[in-house]
Amino acid sequence: MTQTFKYPENFLWGASTSAYQCEGAWDEDGKGMSVQDAKVLPPNTCDFKVCSDHYHRYEEDIKLLAEMNAKAYRFSIAWSRIIPDGDGEINPLGVEHYHKVIDCCIDNGIVPIVTMYHFDLPYELEKKGGWSNHDTVDAFVKFARVLFEEYGDKVPYFLTINEQNVMIMRGSVIGTNLRGNNTLKDIFQQNHHMLVAQAKAMILCHEIAPKAKIGPAPNITGVYAKSCKPEDNLARINAEAYRNWLYLDMAVFGRYNTFFWKYLEKHDSLPEIREGEMEILKQANPDFIAMNYYATLTMQESEETYEDNEKKDQQSGYNVSGLFQPAKNEYLKKTPFGWGMDPLGFTITLRQVYDRYQLPILISENGIGMYDKLEEDGTIHDDGRIEYYAAHIKAMADAIQDGVEMLGYCPWSAMDLISTHEGFRKRYGFLYVNRTDEDLLDLKRYKKDSYYWFRDMIANQGRFE
Repeated sequence: MTQTFKYPENFLWGASTSAYQCEGAWDEDGKGMSVQDAKVLPPNTCDFKVCSDHYHRYEEDIKLLAEMNAKAYRFSIAWSRIIPDGDGEINPLGVEHYHKVIDCCIDNGIVPIVTMYHFDLPYELEKKGGWSNHDTVDAFVKFARVLFEEYGDKVPYFLTINEQNVMIMRGSVIGTNLRGNNTLKDIFQQNHHMLVAQAKAMILCHEIAPKAKIGPAPNITGVYAKSCKPEDNLARINAEAYRNWLYLDMAVFGRYNTFFWKYLEKHDSLPEIREGEMEILKQANPDFIAMNYYATLTMQESEETYEDNEKKDQQSGYNVSGLFQPAKNEYLKKTPFGWGMDPLGFTITLRQVYDRYQLPILISENGIGMYDKLEEDGTIHDDGRIEYYAAHIKAMADAIQDGVEMLGYCPWSAMDLISTHEGFRKRYGFLYVNRTDEDLLDLKRYKKDSYYWFRDMIANQGRFE
């Protein structure tokens, strides 16, 4: 595959992580528990106590990213490391740690991109009702104020809430909803509270850190109809509203998606909206959209007798009775973990998002989980990952040439880390971390073949043969 488009010199090539999946040090230096520390682990996986030990090895990891020619590092700040119980005293050791991480990025010529909240609600807030409790909105705003006051003069890009749509659709799978299945009304009350918290954080960022830019970070995927049957196409449109536009319409336009609002109204599940909140939502004015993209979905007309018995995760299909149900896409190859691979779908999704919202797009996640093997000579041959990135970088170049404004590309992930529900055996990183689900080993970092490929691709401004 050849890619001849020359990306701009200021394009933010980078890589991503999240705190709870890579840091470890889960109870060190005053950190409180998060929902990820408290959840019941999936079978045959490991806990989040050590992870990749990034908390103690961030300097080494950031220097390795600099050697890869990375221009940006997208990472998250653990809420319970800053405010251990989510809404009480500020932990100075936690604040100082992220100053060190941010300064290390800057010293190595890397732009720090901070995700404010990535699946790790402080456990003490969860015990009080989590996002079902309106008080969590105020707690998030307090947390946001600390971040903007402490880091706003050094961090040029903030991402508010990672994959809010996934937390709403798949909260019990990824460990962000420890209270089990909720009613439709409660789920979308949680969603409303997150939207209000996000809007207030955006407004606060523009006030406190006017040089910084801020945007939402949902997981967005294009949706296909199974056939040209009109009912299948209606299912596609319904799924897009549920999966994508419900969150971005509010983040960007400050209004609920019309179709989905009517759906909630029909099911007596409208959220309670407090006085003044709709005005606040209209004032958010994000500066860009951060977007996680892994695959597309294919949908068909919903059948009353449909039984949804397949294993579910962030990218799997799902059904909503009367609206849509998943269908297999026979045209797509699968990753080793069963996710579809659709680079053309990446171009399609980017064009849809940009046409609808006309805001610059930052890719905050894109990647492929694989069973990587450390060879005796210390090499890791991950040709499949190189092929995946090559196809998606070319697809992104096509989107740019079609008129989409892109800020950067920060794939998942900088280093191997713990998958949300498939442990350490599912590896995403440019850097191999020497451990397994069962044994910490020495946690040594090794450069994969994809690391060298990505380094050379960046040096050539996105071009490759």
